[in-house]
Amino acid sequence: MSTTSSSLSQLALQKFKKNLWGVLSFWFIVLVGLVSIFAYVLAPDDSQNANQMHLTIHSKKPGFEVQILTIPSQIKNEQSFLSKLFYGEKNTETEIPITGFKVENDQLIYTEFASDGLEGVTKQLALNLFPNQDYKPYINRKTFLFGTDKYGRDYLSRILIGSRISFFIGFIAVFISLIIGVFMGSIAGYFGGKVDAFIMWIINVTWSIPTLLLVIAITLALGKGFWQVFIAVGLTMWVEVARVVRGQMISVKEMQFVTAARALGFDDFRIITKHILPNIMAPVIVISAANFAGAILIESGLSFLGIGAQPPMASWGAMIKDHYNYIILGKPYLALIPGLCIMLLVMAFMLIGNALRDALDVKS
Repeated sequence: MSTTSSSLSQLALQKFKKNLWGVLSFWFIVLVGLVSIFAYVLAPDDSQNANQMHLTIHSKKPGFEVQILTIPSQIKNEQSFLSKLFYGEKNTETEIPITGFKVENDQLIYTEFASDGLEGVTKQLALNLFPNQDYKPYINRKTFLFGTDKYGRDYLSRILIGSRISFFIGFIAVFISLIIGVFMGSIAGYFGGKVDAFIMWIINVTWSIPTLLLVIAITLALGKGFWQVFIAVGLTMWVEVARVVRGQMISVKEMQFVTAARALGFDDFRIITKHILPNIMAPVIVISAANFAGAILIESGLSFLGIGAQPPMASWGAMIKDHYNYIILGKPYLALIPGLCIMLLVMAFMLIGNALRDALDVKS
């Protein structure tokens, strides 16, 4: 039995490898996953949520360059390596965009950057603010590859860090939906009767409520925030999984191997978990891939409406909300870049779902 199962798995894997778009989608999703995990390592602005604001250089085009003066802080930043890796660095220093500087009488005199051809304000700092009065390491030229947003934050860094929410909400929401959906569908399909009727009533009631409306209601009940959105989306996506598992359970529970398991005296729990569920997981895997895409779109919609991830947390949906009016103001890329990221990630999950459907189809 194990040899046959292994052979079927290898056959499905070989069929999946032959699907070009499925393989490309898989590696694209892996790439996005790695980027989301190591976002603070890759981001030019590694401060928490890439929230280093420079209002004087807001809404600049991709490739914009400017000199940045960093004023060191006397506050010690005590953070572990893992904290910096996963949550970003607690930035206690002050960064100021400048157009020029000079040193006179132990004073650093600099001119702040000003847009639209205006002349910036000239200010001065005592050199003893810098270690050993060496100011040169604290003046660097910075390039914003994706430009800056309306608050003057590095847009590339915000895009990289925003991938975390869109990527991980798929995993958490699908995990929650699988736990609830497989449990409810298994009980309804296996036992039938009044249990099936009651669970189907719950499923139909939940199904009749618009998904976005239900997510909004759950989000408002749990409160606005990062984890609340994950839970809310997961609690609304279990219905489809439950219906699929129920239908598969009804068709499989009368097969001979299930009858043989009952004759051997196995309890219902073992029959469901050890014998039936492993044989009906193929359609569940396919629908889970589609639910990944659905979760990403729902989270983006919630963030766009302002009830998803809250500022200053980076989210692709919130970035579209902040900059959609720039489409008619001559800087459409501020809304198009996060929109394109959402589109590519959703498309990758849909394509990998189609590839899995073809690979796991026993009739082909």
